[in-house]
Amino acid sequence: MLSIKLFSINKKIFFCLIVCFYVNTVFADQHVLTAGNESDEIVSYPSSFFQRYQPNTALDMVNVLPGFQIDEGEDKRGFGGATGNILINDRRPSAKQDLISTILNRIPASNVESIEVIRGQVRGIDLGGYAIVANVNLIEGSGPSVQWNMFVERNLEPKPYGPGGNISLTNRWQDIDYNLGFETRRIIHGDVGTDELLNLDRTLTELRTDDVLNKGWEFYLNLNAATEINDTLLQTNLKLGDISTDADLVSNRVPQLPGLPARDELFLDEIETRQFEFGLDAERYLSEHLSGKAILLFTRQRDGEVSTQRTLSTLGTQTAIRTATSRNVSKELIGRLEMDWTGIDNHTVQVNLEGAFNLLDGELQQTEDTGGGLVNVPVPGANTRVEETRGDFVIKDNWNIGHLELVYGLGLEVSTINQTGDTELERNFTFIKPDMLMTYSSSQQQQYRLRIAREVSQLNFDDFVSSTVFEDDDLALGNPDLKPEATWVAEISHERRFGEFTVVTLRAFHDWISDVEDLLPLSDTFEAPGNIGNGRRWGIEFEGTFPLDWLALAGARLDVKARWQDSTVTDPVTGNQRVLSSNSQFGVPSDFAYLRNENKFALAVDFRQDFEVSRIAWGWSLQTRTRRPFYRVNELEALNESAEVNTFVEITRWFGIKVRFEINRLFDVIDSRDRTLYTVRRDLSPVDGFIERRRDGGRELVLRLSGTF
Repeated sequence: MLSIKLFSINKKIFFCLIVCFYVNTVFADQHVLTAGNESDEIVSYPSSFFQRYQPNTALDMVNVLPGFQIDEGEDKRGFGGATGNILINDRRPSAKQDLISTILNRIPASNVESIEVIRGQVRGIDLGGYAIVANVNLIEGSGPSVQWNMFVERNLEPKPYGPGGNISLTNRWQDIDYNLGFETRRIIHGDVGTDELLNLDRTLTELRTDDVLNKGWEFYLNLNAATEINDTLLQTNLKLGDISTDADLVSNRVPQLPGLPARDELFLDEIETRQFEFGLDAERYLSEHLSGKAILLFTRQRDGEVSTQRTLSTLGTQTAIRTATSRNVSKELIGRLEMDWTGIDNHTVQVNLEGAFNLLDGELQQTEDTGGGLVNVPVPGANTRVEETRGDFVIKDNWNIGHLELVYGLGLEVSTINQTGDTELERNFTFIKPDMLMTYSSSQQQQYRLRIAREVSQLNFDDFVSSTVFEDDDLALGNPDLKPEATWVAEISHERRFGEFTVVTLRAFHDWISDVEDLLPLSDTFEAPGNIGNGRRWGIEFEGTFPLDWLALAGARLDVKARWQDSTVTDPVTGNQRVLSSNSQFGVPSDFAYLRNENKFALAVDFRQDFEVSRIAWGWSLQTRTRRPFYRVNELEALNESAEVNTFVEITRWFGIKVRFEINRLFDVIDSRDRTLYTVRRDLSPVDGFIERRRDGGRELVLRLSGTF
């Protein structure tokens, strides 16, 4: 019944989107596209286009590009697609940990000359597998400038404060252009809620009242620099990060059955993370038609965690304690060579060679004391070292045929994964990766795109290492026999532009997945990350930017993103077909790419109105998605959260400072986690009980001040 209601709601939402699309067509089609006129593949927005939004940074400008959404490129395999869909002066930064959004946030808006939305092959630019990228063109010799931002956050319940800010200097020293930035933030956030344990007839057997407080600090130091030596452009990127957090959970547990005493369970997770990244690239023309670029990238991250669970009686006496201490060190070294040749008219041939070495060294030690003294608890797969050596070769041709552009290529990847420690194992993989993108642009206002490709996912090396989950009284076992997912991707999309604001894109997709990564049963009660066979995913996605002047809302715009999808895979426990598992994460962030995480339906709506003369803006956003299932061997888990509504007011009238006041989670956001527990294997044994969790993070007030000098 619930699925029928959701489907009915989805139909109504899509109907509204279609109506909105056609209404805007009537009013907007009478205008001509004036944002840019370089070619059918480029829509250029000069800096004057963004003045109505009073931007302080390049990120502010990119965030209001009509019909464009930033993709950070996180968790992509290798370097080629991991830098996202943003270029700076036609080039990608040689960085992975330093996200492109944070780089843009350090660039003052006054240094931006224009931003181009590139929808095809131009100037020999490698789009990195994206159909659309945004290119931020900076002003040469713009002089020194400092961009700064400071904020303070407050949760109304349980009322913690969290200050933070960043400052960056953009300047030129001798022949070196550089940007130096520092960022810090006080992490503090609280949740309150309950867990209800229910038996088979849904009678309450235990009530748990939870109070969660996460606190800590983040510090980052970043440096980006570029210079030209003997016709060779050199760029370097450096990032240092230090993150320290404590997650404190106090759970008061009151059994509802007679004779069982109440107790307090205290959980404390202390986490320290150290990050280091260094990237260097050199680019030059080797001949009239041949250019080359060499990239070197090294990253290192050290994660240390101490998890403690203490059980206290009603008198405050400790009756049990468990401790797990882990240390994970991960490293990645990438060397990459990119060659572009334009010796044939209307063709750009690209050859990319990449070699990479990845390492994870993990250790875990667990102890417990239930009154008889401290003892060590053996954990299978707790001490593991995983090494991957990978080589990747890609050859690609970009062929322009009038209004039609064809990008086609072939990639070959070979890799070896070695695992030592508690498990000794070596495996070799070979993947052939064809890729084809066909783009037809009848004009700058209209474009059709068809893409067929084979993609290989990036393994999460943490899945090779076992870990403990004290709060669920569970053990997350590692699996040494994991292999990457390989997916055949087919998608077709249509983009239509009306005037300089209205952009509508509709995309349909179908994915055929080999070696789906999910949870693989090891016994009737334990599972581990593994490959469960072949699966499929399909759906449609809608994105649109609509000016609302026709509704007498001068200076207003509405950005809408909606996605519906379905999927299927064979359940390794029951042998029946089901949807793909989602991951166990809460939150509805504004990044729509995150909303694509294996859910039936997702919707994000952003409204903004700018009063340019009075230099005041206001707006709101709505984000929601349907429940997300997660399948364990003896448990079915479903995560959901209520719709999130945020609102803001911006004022830029005084001293060149932008003042922004936000109310996030205006109507609260209730996170729900519903667990159905089985005696042994799920759906093949009787239900043993239910655990229903509800947590409320409360409303959040944010005050931001930012400026440039």
